[in-house]
Amino acid sequence: MVNLLPTIIYSCMIGMAILALLEVFKRPNERQNLFLKGLLILLLVHLAGELLIYSGAYIYAPVLAGMQLPFQVLMGPALYFYAHASMSADKRIDKHTYALAFSGPIIVIVAMLPFIFMMSPAEKLALADPATRDPELWKIAVATCLFTTLVFIVFTFLFLVMALKLHSSHQQQLMERFSEIEQSSLAWFKPILLIWGLAWLMYAVEFSLGALGWFWFGSGVVLPIFEAIVLAMFIQQALSQKVLLESEKGVPQASQTRTSALSTEKMQQIATKLEHAMTDEKLFLQDNLSLNKLSESIAETENHISETLSQFLNTKFFQFVNGFRIEEAKKALQDTDKLITTIAYDVGFNSKSTFNTAFKKVVGYTPSAYRSSLSKNQ
Repeated sequence: MVNLLPTIIYSCMIGMAILALLEVFKRPNERQNLFLKGLLILLLVHLAGELLIYSGAYIYAPVLAGMQLPFQVLMGPALYFYAHASMSADKRIDKHTYALAFSGPIIVIVAMLPFIFMMSPAEKLALADPATRDPELWKIAVATCLFTTLVFIVFTFLFLVMALKLHSSHQQQLMERFSEIEQSSLAWFKPILLIWGLAWLMYAVEFSLGALGWFWFGSGVVLPIFEAIVLAMFIQQALSQKVLLESEKGVPQASQTRTSALSTEKMQQIATKLEHAMTDEKLFLQDNLSLNKLSESIAETENHISETLSQFLNTKFFQFVNGFRIEEAKKALQDTDKLITTIAYDVGFNSKSTFNTAFKKVVGYTPSAYRSSLSKNQ
């Protein structure tokens, strides 16, 4: 029996994934693109498995039912590997991480052996109908579904947490080295990651309930629609994400072991140099000002500047530089009638959205609201 709505939705999702995969195959064989290919292929296997059931095609090939389950356990690790290739300066992934990732599918395959070898295609097909299913074989099928779902949840959760930690570390190191991070921070990755996690949790719950014969009014409707939305969002963001330069990746300074600690007197000297560079030379007006450029300007090492910022001034490079930019912007908003976008670029920001976000975080108002408040107080 064909379940029309999910059949249409999963068919559309397969089309989206194939088009995305074709686009990635046109791109250079960067690690980021290679792991994106792998992730898209795994998503295709997952979608094909769902389409097999909802379209009723399993009656023609019952042996294929459930064959996507080992591959589904790899989707969480694949998302982590994609994140690692996109954000980590270390080109190698630890062997233990690979071993952990592939242990999930192995566990699922072992759990599925009774289902694979103890049932004929006819017996598997009979399980779809309560009137024809064998009670003992049904118990085996249900136990297999529940166990594989548990494995899927555990491995997906573990690797999503690892990916979130990697993303947090990536953003931290960017803030310690760059004043403009919008194009490099992969800010979209965290919300997409959390939404993927929710989608896969919903899938696991619905799959388990279906195995137990429990259905709700949204079964076969809510999940496919939600998955389609998440897939479209991920594909759009992943395809538009630039491949980062090696200089844009790295380990946060706070996580690195410093060979020597600076004295308070030395940090005070560096802090004075930093203040002079910002207030007198106005280096913050340079767009894409980096820690490296600032280091060359004041003749201090990057590590010493980072240590001074974090331990003496209790801030990060990103916040330090943009603090001066925002103060300059406040003066411009008060003393001139320039467009807010013009002011944003004048003080060193590369986009109005970044300027608005940074301004509101520091001042508590958006630039336009701040200007309005000034006019009311005059």
